[in-house]
Amino acid sequence: MTFCLGIKTKHGLIGLSDTRITSGSETTTSKKVYVVNKQKHSFFIMTSGLRSVRDKAITYFSEVIERQDDSFSKLYQAVNEFGNQVKIVAKEDKVHLEEAGLNFNLFSIIGGQLNEDTEPKLYLLYPQGNWIEIRRGTPFVIIGNSGFGNPVLRRSLHFDDSMEYALKCAFLAFDATRISANDVDFPIDTVILRNNEYYIKEKRFEQKELEHVSAFWNERIKSAIAELPSDVLRSAMEEDLDVYSGGN
Repeated sequence: MTFCLGIKTKHGLIGLSDTRITSGSETTTSKKVYVVNKQKHSFFIMTSGLRSVRDKAITYFSEVIERQDDSFSKLYQAVNEFGNQVKIVAKEDKVHLEEAGLNFNLFSIIGGQLNEDTEPKLYLLYPQGNWIEIRRGTPFVIIGNSGFGNPVLRRSLHFDDSMEYALKCAFLAFDATRISANDVDFPIDTVILRNNEYYIKEKRFEQKELEHVSAFWNERIKSAIAELPSDVLRSAMEEDLDVYSGGN
């Protein structure tokens, strides 16, 4: 499994992914983000699914980028082309994978801004090659292990929030997943793209760099629970005198 998250705010895009790769009993670390930075032409791809499918699709797509990248003027065009490469890989490998008991399950988050995009765009690409755009109503998408990070984001994140605030939410969503699933872990990779900057900033974080943030959040949660209004809940622990008096 994996954890990849894309967030769209009114100020730009944030992406965060773990790097853990689990194959049987073996665990390795590998980057799950592919980035293209050119003049007025920047986007990233994060993937969840079989590593062999991901690598093949990215390799095919990289060759397309080398030949005709300048022909893409809006991000959806690049998304369509990556979808085409995923479908090519499906034709080549899907039957053989299914015969081996494996699912062709490559999901992708693609975000960026090309020269004719009025703002950065964020898309979720399905294994079948079709996609949806992530918009302000629900300004985030998770692929891979999504259940544990969703509550943090749904309670806390809004389209109008600052990039710094959104990045904090992204880390907390990852951290909630990390402590709940043994197949998601550090290091993590982040990508940041601000409106009309056309340059994606990449950074990798090791666990030691952020463990103080996790500890701070754990203590805040404990304090909040202790301070939670509990007058109504306390009644669950009080004795029901009617039971002992026979209701008289």
